Amino acid sequence: MPLTIVKQDITTMHVDVIVNAANSALAPGGGVCGAIFAAAGYAEMARACRKLGGCPTGQAVMTEGFALPAQAVIHTVGPIWRGGEAGEAVLLGSCYRTSLTLAAEAGFHSIAFPLISAGIYGYPLKQALEIAVSSMQAFLTEHEMQIYLTVLEEKLIPLAESFLRRKGEEV
Repeated sequence: MPLTIVKQDITTMHVDVIVNAANSALAPGGGVCGAIFAAAGYAEMARACRKLGGCPTGQAVMTEGFALPAQAVIHTVGPIWRGGEAGEAVLLGSCYRTSLTLAAEAGFHSIAFPLISAGIYGYPLKQALEIAVSSMQAFLTEHEMQIYLTVLEEKLIPLAESFLRRKGEEV
């Protein structure tokens, strides 16, 4: 099944599960995280996340989707960019792999991701896109799932698609 890059609000995606770019406390935040909490129902999502007690960087946990079109939300904690010498690439790749594995184990067939760590965590966009696409493609070599990578800027779509073409994937 394909990997599709779209410019779309992740909170409106009609998929089985969406991914939240969360903080380690799973507390409501800004950006994608804030939008997901607002669309899901702030109080319900905050209560569900508090029960989980946090999540380490590079890992993922799941909650119900509440008022979202998606059945569930996978919360993953991306690394803060520290110049690229602090294991950020390994941790960021782990965010995607762990989230995809959790979705597959739950029996989901479609998932939408934001570009993790590329907002307030400062990960350079080109590097973040390359890690996202390569992690998703690696997963798809052994699993069937419809994966969407949502981006906020139209100009990122051709860049992400160039990583797909480099790997021989159809766009």
